[in-house]
Amino acid sequence: MNELEEFNYINNLYDIYRNLFTSKQIEIMDNYFKFNLSLSEISENLKISRSAVLDTINHSKNKLFQYEKSLNLYARNKNIEKILDDEKIDKEVKDKILKEL
Repeated sequence: MNELEEFNYINNLYDIYRNLFTSKQIEIMDNYFKFNLSLSEISENLKISRSAVLDTINHSKNKLFQYEKSLNLYARNKNIEKILDDEKIDKEVKDKILKEL
């Protein structure tokens, strides 16, 4: 998995498991993964050290991988999407199902 693929994968996991993090972790992760701010920009905005930002991001990434390993929600969603792509299902029904994922 290259760097861009990993970044996208983490973003997808984060979308699924976001509510399992503290408000501070969410704020840092949103700034980094959603708004694409640098570690320095985040540390300046939040008045914390760059090291604290990096530690939070690394800790949160590890938690995302653990959550997915245990719960497999991302993998299940991908399997459902694949099945929907393969099956001849009404487009409107397919769109409703995908929206729920």
